[in-house]
Amino acid sequence: MTAPPPSAGSGSVGSGRRWAAVAVLAGSQFLAVMSTTVVGVALPAIGTGLRASAAGRLWIVDSYVIVYSALLVVGGTIGDRRGRKGMFLLGLALFGAGSLADSLAPSTGWLMAARVLQGLGPVLLVPGSLTIIRALFDDERHRAQAIGLWSTGSGLGMAAGPVVGGLIATYWGWRLVFGFNVPLAAVLLLIAARVVPRLDRAPASDRLDWAGTVLGTACIAAIAFALIEGNSLGWTSPQVLAGFSVSGGALAAFTRRERRAAVPVVEISLFRRPAFAAANVAALVVFFAFVGAIVFLSAYFQQVRGDSPMAAGLQVSVLGVAFAVAATLSGRLTGPVGARWPMVAGLVAAGAGMMGLLRLGPNTGAWSTWWDFAVAGAGVGLCLTPMTQVAVSAVAASRAGMASSVHNALRQFGQVLGVAVLGAIVYARAGAAGFVSGLHAAMWISGTALFGAAVLAAALVPGTAALTSRGRATHPGEGARYQVWCRYRAPGTPRSRRGAGRTGARSRR
Repeated sequence: MTAPPPSAGSGSVGSGRRWAAVAVLAGSQFLAVMSTTVVGVALPAIGTGLRASAAGRLWIVDSYVIVYSALLVVGGTIGDRRGRKGMFLLGLALFGAGSLADSLAPSTGWLMAARVLQGLGPVLLVPGSLTIIRALFDDERHRAQAIGLWSTGSGLGMAAGPVVGGLIATYWGWRLVFGFNVPLAAVLLLIAARVVPRLDRAPASDRLDWAGTVLGTACIAAIAFALIEGNSLGWTSPQVLAGFSVSGGALAAFTRRERRAAVPVVEISLFRRPAFAAANVAALVVFFAFVGAIVFLSAYFQQVRGDSPMAAGLQVSVLGVAFAVAATLSGRLTGPVGARWPMVAGLVAAGAGMMGLLRLGPNTGAWSTWWDFAVAGAGVGLCLTPMTQVAVSAVAASRAGMASSVHNALRQFGQVLGVAVLGAIVYARAGAAGFVSGLHAAMWISGTALFGAAVLAAALVPGTAALTSRGRATHPGEGARYQVWCRYRAPGTPRSRRGAGRTGARSRR
């Protein structure tokens, strides 16, 4: 089974302090996620204020998310080695500093650079959050509930982002969209210093794989460049073709290096485990569809229907509100029933909601499709906790930062692809009619991808769980397989040590 958790586990930290720490961690996730959705609604105002092109507007969103996704894995590894609490606090400080720089931007280039600085914050605080939760809760049910609360922070960020962004952009200007993050980050920093416990560090006898980090970053940045600039430069232009080529070459080199590295950035072997692979593919697809929908539906309400940023934010916020409610319920559901069916049901619901948005037209009533927004948001919220639960249980606690950051990196990479790919489709044609046609194509692609992820999850994630009298999740007829899939051994652990107790006999066979 897994190695013992760090010393600050549930036995050494009081219950009240543990849940207070989870609340702070959820608050940090709220800020990290809201910084994507809040910009989506304010993007037309930002573009007008800075005279940004269509490609420049997409870069304002993706410059934050590219850094966030590309460095998230190494951020988790640094946290494992340098101390989770210290890196979490540093992440909050960097996020606040980047937000302040965003609010002062005199040009699109300045804003993109400031967004890069801001993106370094989640690189440290997001994997640190999940690692701390992994260490604080030994009991799988309580851990699932804690992850559900943490996921609720994401949902609230998605719900509040459009409303807050629309309100501020309408009445106070787009600069305050970034500036209001500064005091929130400062307050969280002060509280976290008091309630978040210090955890044991992982051994740091080997150097970090910076070459692998550079290759991974190059892969993500190059494909984002090619997808975002394709419409303006031409899909067969030398620059765009070079972007695709660099991305493919960097991906091949990254995979080859990580397989041979003594201490890799990413344990490639994790993806041979069916449930882990399915959970991470589903996470990429969910954020590809969901964040892309928030950004481009916000643009639809403002650019096609002529609504104010505030009105657009209120309408798009239905997605985030439904997400937050469902994420809270999902945390309570995943503990007793297991990961498969909440994940599959959520993915199917999200796909159905996206397909329902094909009814949007230039003159569609403002609230005539609100239930499609609600179904899509609830579906994403329902499947997010079981996906995360599978990912953070993938390795021993000493390497939990790596596993959780791989999962979060793929979620953020999904955002990069969602903004870039769907943006290229939405903005491929000029005019309101062209925008709506592109939006329909984007929603069709998103819905189809979500249905495909549901099929993958149904096939590869373990089935319905039942709770024993000791509160441990098992599966009738497949208990050992569930333990092997959902509480993976640490990399390098001999096969003879896989499993314990009831699962040990089957593991040895």
